[in-house]
Amino acid sequence: MITIIAAIAKNNALGKDNDLIWHLPADLKRFKKVTSRHHILMGRNTFESIGKPLPNRTSVIITRNQDYFKDGCLIANSIEEALEISKDDDTFIIGGAQIYKQAIEKGLVDKLDVTIVHHDFEADVFFPEIDMNVWKEVAREDFKADEKNKYDYSFVSYIRR
Repeated sequence: MITIIAAIAKNNALGKDNDLIWHLPADLKRFKKVTSRHHILMGRNTFESIGKPLPNRTSVIITRNQDYFKDGCLIANSIEEALEISKDDDTFIIGGAQIYKQAIEKGLVDKLDVTIVHHDFEADVFFPEIDMNVWKEVAREDFKADEKNKYDYSFVSYIRR
């Protein structure tokens, strides 16, 4: 199963200046639970914004740079190569925007696992529009803002029709 996992705003904002725009501890906790013990695929910029391999996961960095190396990570020069590396495992594509767009446009993804933050944010990278002719919502949990999570949010899962 190949899953895109992302947190997006109402206006599809993902981030600004190579960083997250909001802080939702509930989303980070869910991300850790869902992706632990699996392969996570990401572009080089996403990896560098995180800064290190995430514990209990196999990090695969996608970059066109043939000489790129990061200790504790696997390197792929295309999304297809990254998927080949992780083919024997549930795989989570964790960003960034270019990688999400490629994976969706090429039809490489089985599932979208999205946290929707019910707020519009100023951003410089955005998640591709979710085409409801291609994707079917199969699960949704809605949450109100609280003392730890500043915004209302929903965990929503979509599968390819």
